[in-house]
Amino acid sequence: MDEQGLTTVASQWPAATTVERLEAAVAAAGLTVFARVDHARNAREVGLPLRPTFLLVFGNPRGGTLLMQDNQVAGIDLPLKFLVWADEDDQAWVTYDRVEWIAGRHGLSEKTADVVATTAAALDRLARHATGD
Repeated sequence: MDEQGLTTVASQWPAATTVERLEAAVAAAGLTVFARVDHARNAREVGLPLRPTFLLVFGNPRGGTLLMQDNQVAGIDLPLKFLVWADEDDQAWVTYDRVEWIAGRHGLSEKTADVVATTAAALDRLARHATGD
């Protein structure tokens, strides 16, 4: 599924397991996990219901910096993120920005094309590994 620069992949596991698998895969790939946000827990703390929803914020400062050197405003979309969420049937999904879309949004030049392509392939590989696709 691809909507407005997003890729969404179904997971074989529940959302909590999927985010654990993603976090482990990101760390194993040598990337930095900057934050893990449990939106559902935060919603419960203010008395609101929300199905499982996790945001994993991660990246590679070297690659991200190269993109921001090309156009510093690209930093609004960096670091990279995986959103792990469960639908009304409790099916877990992973949604993430397509790196090519980020590059186009910020008019990144050809000098970052290799970083964009490598990062895009890595995101796809991480998401598919963690979801069992």
